Amino acid sequence: MPPREPIVELTRVSKVYRQGKLEVYALRDLSLVIEAGEFTAVCGPSGSGKTTLLNVIGALDRPSSGTICIEGQELGEMSQRERSHLRRDRIGFVFQAYNLMPVLSAYENAEMVLSLQGVEPEVRRKQVMRVLAEVGLEGLEDRRPDELSGGQQQRVAIARAIASQPAVVLADEPTANLDSENAIHLLDIMEKLNRERGVTFLFSTHDPRVMERARRLIRVVDGQIESDDRREDDRGAP
Repeated sequence: MPPREPIVELTRVSKVYRQGKLEVYALRDLSLVIEAGEFTAVCGPSGSGKTTLLNVIGALDRPSSGTICIEGQELGEMSQRERSHLRRDRIGFVFQAYNLMPVLSAYENAEMVLSLQGVEPEVRRKQVMRVLAEVGLEGLEDRRPDELSGGQQQRVAIARAIASQPAVVLADEPTANLDSENAIHLLDIMEKLNRERGVTFLFSTHDPRVMERARRLIRVVDGQIESDDRREDDRGAP
């Protein structure tokens, strides 16, 4: 296979939190490359640095040292406004707690990023209706989050994350609040989006079901990569 485009590049990244006189390393000298089209899970015990890793990649937090590049753009060289626009335009987020706006419908939640980008209403509607159908929510677009099940709410979150066609989707424990049936359904949807549309996913997870589906499994312990295993998928390619 020809080499794929690097989407995320971390070089010797550390994140240090101060607790009184103590320095606690959430990430320690960590280097990592995520390429376009990957379906990668980061696992590890609680406190290992999984969520911190996604937060610094997503420009939600700043590393203490090292460099992070998204599509070749170094985050440390960006202004706060530029980082905000990068998060909006090139990074999709799926959170454990869904993080939907309770007063908005499924459609309005899914179109939020496109609206912030200033996409024309007709174009927004076409894109949002397409992604809602892709995640199995056709006909439910007018329902508010409190009228949807947990699995349906997480599918709205996925639709919101992919509607603007970001470079990478960061999913922090996306199945943690779901029962087995909904978790499997959600994984089926994300895997289909990855295979058919080439959506790049990077998960943090404790869930064995996510780890089993991942085609690359990175284990983080004490803020460092302990192992990085690539697997062949059913098409015979990593």
